[in-house]
Amino acid sequence: MSILLVVAGFVGLLVGGELLVRGAVAVAERLRVSPIVIGVTLVGFGTSVPELLTSVQAARAGSAGIAVGNVVGSNIANILLILGMAAAIRPIAVGGAAFRRDGTVLALATLLCLAIVLSGSLGRVSGLILLAGLAGYVAYAIRTGAAVETEPSPTLPRMPVAVVTFVGGLLITLLAARALVTGAVSIAADWGISETIIGLTIVAIGTSMPELVTSVVAARRGQADLAFGNIVGSNIFNILGILGITAAVSPLQVPSAIAGLDIWVMLAATLALVIAAITGWRISRGEGAVFVAAYAAYLGWLVLGT
Repeated sequence: MSILLVVAGFVGLLVGGELLVRGAVAVAERLRVSPIVIGVTLVGFGTSVPELLTSVQAARAGSAGIAVGNVVGSNIANILLILGMAAAIRPIAVGGAAFRRDGTVLALATLLCLAIVLSGSLGRVSGLILLAGLAGYVAYAIRTGAAVETEPSPTLPRMPVAVVTFVGGLLITLLAARALVTGAVSIAADWGISETIIGLTIVAIGTSMPELVTSVVAARRGQADLAFGNIVGSNIFNILGILGITAAVSPLQVPSAIAGLDIWVMLAATLALVIAAITGWRISRGEGAVFVAAYAAYLGWLVLGT
């Protein structure tokens, strides 16, 4: 049964990801805003819903390793695995003005996450601070989003069709991710893998599958800015939104293993993203390949260290 859930999850992710990107691009064109704004907001936050549901459920069940490890592991996977794969498929151009805003917020959110993890606990006050930061960021991103001057194509789907396509793709993607994570966690538990490792790897990768499929599909369709915005927006939402909501619902203690290694890997991955983005304002295929190799090394370290 677990294997069937994994297979069904992968199939659903492929279908849902295609519909989600198609709908998101159409919505962006109809609203005459840049795809990166849609990527940072609608797509980025929408594809982070699996992480949100997983972390909140894990926190309420007392599984702090999965709740926090899911966020930290997802951010690592988003940058090194997902963005790396998308860039390896097609180099990603980075908009300077947008990244100065979003990259700065991502860097500050990452440093805030580091401080919380090193403190050893995630309380309600910390959660409210994170959520306030998210609200301010979303308002600022929408207000300063670049407008597109060109008229929408006559063949573009009407707004209701575009919205239904986007929402339908998102729902399929979320349900598929849920099936994939459920099956994968069940298989991992049968193999005796620790809770924190499950959160950092299987659950993190599983809940990041919407981002993976969305970014890869966007890259292949020539919407690299949507792919990049998706990753940046997802990572910001993971820290400010998911950790914030999780703490507000159920304060928890941060596992020492995450403070000892994984939060530093997340910090290094975010720094690598910033450096790659601002050097030439593009992420090349070679840089994408290095990201993927670094993620493989990280996974190897986790597996060998258990």
